[in-house]
Amino acid sequence: MAEERAEVSITHHAVGQGGKYVADVAGGDTSGYLEWEPKGSGKTGGDDDVRIATHTVVPPAIGGRGVAAQLVDRFVSDAREQGFKIVPRCSYVEAQFQRHPDWSDLRA
Repeated sequence: MAEERAEVSITHHAVGQGGKYVADVAGGDTSGYLEWEPKGSGKTGGDDDVRIATHTVVPPAIGGRGVAAQLVDRFVSDAREQGFKIVPRCSYVEAQFQRHPDWSDLRA
């Protein structure tokens, strides 16, 4: 049985040198998010062309409806549009990369 995808609004927010994609589910007051940081964060300088996916969090109240997948899809879409590569340090993002071999060109 395929999971029902929730209707979500995804926004991107700058957080320090990195960022956070936030998914707000229609009709709800709970959000999920995907956080990333630039490669080299906290060292002698970052690499704008590589972003490390560090965490994907979807609370149980909105789980099982494709929210995490939609967050990763948005991250990947932005990578294609903006020209950056992704290091999938987050286990969920890594699993999505394994499911989508067509994303291999975006892996750093």
